[in-house]
Amino acid sequence: MDRTTEMLASYVCRFSYKDLGPKIVHQVKRTLVDTMGCAMGGFVSEPAKIARGMASSVTSTTPSRVLGTNESTSPDMAGFANGVMVRYLDCNDSYFSPGGGHPSDMIPAVLAMADPMIADGHTVITAIALAYEVFCRLSDQVVAGDLGWDQGMFSVIGAACGAGKVLGLDHEQMGHAISLAVTPSLPLAVTRKGELSMWKGCASAAATRSAVFAAMLAAEGMGGPNEPFDGKNGLWEQAVGKPVEIADFPLGGNRGDDDPFRITQTIVKSYPSQIHTQAPIGLALELGKEVSLADIKSIHIDTYHTAASSASSEPEKWDPKTRETADHSIPFLVAAAFQEGAVTPGTFTPQGIADATKRETMSKMTLSEDPEFNAKFPAEYNCRITVTDQAGKAHTAHTAFSKGHKNNPLDDQELEGKFRSFAAGVLSDMQCDRVLETIWAIDEAIDMDDLFDGLVV
Repeated sequence: MDRTTEMLASYVCRFSYKDLGPKIVHQVKRTLVDTMGCAMGGFVSEPAKIARGMASSVTSTTPSRVLGTNESTSPDMAGFANGVMVRYLDCNDSYFSPGGGHPSDMIPAVLAMADPMIADGHTVITAIALAYEVFCRLSDQVVAGDLGWDQGMFSVIGAACGAGKVLGLDHEQMGHAISLAVTPSLPLAVTRKGELSMWKGCASAAATRSAVFAAMLAAEGMGGPNEPFDGKNGLWEQAVGKPVEIADFPLGGNRGDDDPFRITQTIVKSYPSQIHTQAPIGLALELGKEVSLADIKSIHIDTYHTAASSASSEPEKWDPKTRETADHSIPFLVAAAFQEGAVTPGTFTPQGIADATKRETMSKMTLSEDPEFNAKFPAEYNCRITVTDQAGKAHTAHTAFSKGHKNNPLDDQELEGKFRSFAAGVLSDMQCDRVLETIWAIDEAIDMDDLFDGLVV
């Protein structure tokens, strides 16, 4: 193995439940509440129906459950179908440092193997925390998007490590699983450019499918290239263009605040939209209490470069045609917040996206980068909105941390409320109660049956 593969394989195999303290275990539970709520919210979406339809055509001697159903398929297809559901609303967690993405996209990989392996709660919790460590720490070093690659470049590695952990791969097998995950999997960042397609919400699920497949191949004895990272034509040379030195990953549950478990550093979303739109939405909702939509003369938004470039700089973001583009558009989402007094999955109907009032409000907007905000990102997610009313009075609101940021977190009760709001369309109140009870006690579970059974629509 090359140095990076050796380091990752060794770390994954040594990582254990005892390395996690109560705080980390609880955070994994919080993340599961959030992720399963997002999955139920995405259950009836068109991409999820397509993915479940394909999954239902596959049978396996290692059957794995599809969320929301009593059906089973192959583990890799379960990972894909479940991943599509989790990602559809674009409301699962985010991590940026400044590299990153949506680490909970990897949770379906862990669950895909946990079901057929009859994994207990300790195993699942460990594998999820481990996947986060791998994905996030790699993303700390390389900003995939700046290089033209999508976040699946690293989520496929973290997901393979999580799935491989559940499978109980040994050191050599884990090295091969990592190699077999990364070598064929370089997803293009075009997924998130221009008018966004249905694939925007499926790309990470495809990485999850590849990760599960890689872990299963390694378990059967399949070998991958020995130097997928550091070797000639490896990931660092071909995708990054230079050597990358990844520091050894620390073990132990007593790490200080200067080196926390990465799952504690994620941002939970309050609104079903891209991460950099969370602060503008919150500020628009706040200002909407002061200024009526009809009284708005102009709106100016100050933000940091990543938000401006990813969510508002492309022409399509000022004239969205698809749900996937609209939930990445700061202008659309700010207009929706002022008009509707909320941003929910119902905001993104075809009629809502084409609404003339929203388009008129968007025409009153300007947006610019603030150098001070640029300098403070990603430690802070600063945004300032100034609304000028028809009388010429300016109304301003500012935040450095949107609701859900680790410095402004949703508490457990608020997370449960988010779960219920998304699951209400497919689960009864009693089912929601039962699922939440199951997740909060997941560390005591002997298998994942209660979780899967509780989510059956």
